[in-house]
Amino acid sequence: MTKRFYVTTPLYYVNAAPHIGHSYTNVAADCLARYHRLKGEEVFFLTGTDEHGQKLALQAKEEHLEPKAFVDRMVPRFKALWERLSISYDDFIRTTEERHKKVVQTLLTELYAKGELYEDTYKGWYCTPCETFWPKNQLEEGNTCPDCQRPLEEIAEKNYFFKISKYQEWLKSYIQSHDDFILPESRRNEMLSFLENPLSDLCLTRPKERLTWGIPVPFSQDHVTYVWFDALVNYISAAGYLADPARFKTLWPADVHLVGKDILRHHAVYWPIMLHAAGLEPPQRIFAHGWWKVGEEKMSKSKGNVVDPLEMIEKYGVDPYRYFLLREVPFGLDGIFSEEALITRLNNDLANDLGNLVYRTLTMMEKYFGGKIPEGKGGKGLTNGNLLKSIDEKMERLQFDGALVVIWDLIRGANRFIEESAPWKIAKAKDTKPLSSVLYTLLDTLKMVSLLAYPFIPATAEKIWNQIGIQKKISESSFRQLEEPLIQPGATVRKGEILYQKVET
Repeated sequence: MTKRFYVTTPLYYVNAAPHIGHSYTNVAADCLARYHRLKGEEVFFLTGTDEHGQKLALQAKEEHLEPKAFVDRMVPRFKALWERLSISYDDFIRTTEERHKKVVQTLLTELYAKGELYEDTYKGWYCTPCETFWPKNQLEEGNTCPDCQRPLEEIAEKNYFFKISKYQEWLKSYIQSHDDFILPESRRNEMLSFLENPLSDLCLTRPKERLTWGIPVPFSQDHVTYVWFDALVNYISAAGYLADPARFKTLWPADVHLVGKDILRHHAVYWPIMLHAAGLEPPQRIFAHGWWKVGEEKMSKSKGNVVDPLEMIEKYGVDPYRYFLLREVPFGLDGIFSEEALITRLNNDLANDLGNLVYRTLTMMEKYFGGKIPEGKGGKGLTNGNLLKSIDEKMERLQFDGALVVIWDLIRGANRFIEESAPWKIAKAKDTKPLSSVLYTLLDTLKMVSLLAYPFIPATAEKIWNQIGIQKKISESSFRQLEEPLIQPGATVRKGEILYQKVET
């Protein structure tokens, strides 16, 4: 069976409403999924929600709800945002689903039977918000969490531990021999540096006397599963690890896990070791993107500087928001969010460059040909033979901003072509053949632009596609059709409204 392209986002913790960070990962994953579909590949795009753990249990208690009732109330908020952002996921998994719980319990049982787990008493420091145990030698000054800087609680309890320390050298060697396993390179180096210190075995359970909201451990009535072990397993449970082994073979290993840099260690250390111990291959690639900041500060609820994606969409539109996220900052680096920067991208790139190109071309089509497409030869418009190759190289490395630069070079080149060819002067000569050639070339270029831009700004691309009179749906097209004569002479163009209205500043 043919290998599918399998892309995942993290499972989002549902203790609060989704924010810009959640939307960033999902927009990037959606762009990647749409791009690979246009390449003619069969894509499986997975997202979902993480619904267990002490933090959620405490939040539910504060709101006087049972944990399941609380997560059932929160999950629709994530799904609604993904629908609003045109996120084309193929599956949405919740860790409270039976199909997932069964795989978690099976994997625990298999690891226990192999002697990979052992029971021991843990005494040390615990961070409830991160749901993580920390050894004394990794603590920040004042016994605060190295990740979130919150105070830690000293506890002592019996738990089951996973012998990840015995796989430390294997993992280090694997990362060193697979340059693209962790990207960007700075994150790869960060993980190799982390592995220079001895790994502590991973605590895989929590006692029920402290926490009941979790997947029961099959070999211990006194424990539930550690929330991170539970959540990471989603990547194989949704792929059919138990339910459909034949399908699982077409999907695993996943092509890319997209994660925020704050959860890289869980994905690049714990997860590969879990898979290796279970006899499964690691994912092909883990890509950790940066954070969006406001000024120099990380967004946080306590600081009151969290950006609400729905508010930005309401003010500026879905595609301008998507475009800004993918174009403004190289994927992998931290970015500084501001509405001023978003407005600049909207006004300059989307309204001035793309919007004007479409409107000018279709206005001339109506003026000189009554909206009917003239005779012309189908092809690549104003592109050169290296354009798609250049974009593909960028997308292979998840350089979304670089791919958009290539596409916008084509758009700006088409605007220059209008100025240089001056169709309004050609029209005065009363010879329609050269005028037909110019306008057909522009329409053919818009065909290229809309197809290439579709993964990034799907609604806009689809609108252009329809405006230039193409009958076949853009979502059912592929890059193989770029040179086909999709622009049919005699078809009618529809100018409609200008694509983007400028925002006054």
